[in-house]
Amino acid sequence: MAYDEHLGERIRKILDSKKVGFFEKKMMGGLIFMVNEKMCCGIHIDKKYGDSLLMARIGVEAYETEIEKEVCLPMDFTGRAMKGYIFIIPDGFDMDSDLEYWIEKALEFNRTLQ
Repeated sequence: MAYDEHLGERIRKILDSKKVGFFEKKMMGGLIFMVNEKMCCGIHIDKKYGDSLLMARIGVEAYETEIEKEVCLPMDFTGRAMKGYIFIIPDGFDMDSDLEYWIEKALEFNRTLQ
């Protein structure tokens, strides 16, 4: 199963509209969008969930609030959640405004990194 190409296009469109410089990296069957040389957001294929998930690096502070939402899952590859990174299920980014919300959250955190 390949990652959702349409979701990739939607993410590119949002990043372009915000005039954000980025590049893409294929990782572990998914696609990562790098901003300022740092992982910002991406698409992860989750075999357990059975669909492509949106990954957003939002930082520890935002994570504590956002993880409470029904559409959010902890980013967990090893049995331990990676604080500051979150997965969003498709219901959480079906609407363009919802996807833009998550991308902006990731960009907000990215701006704090040096």
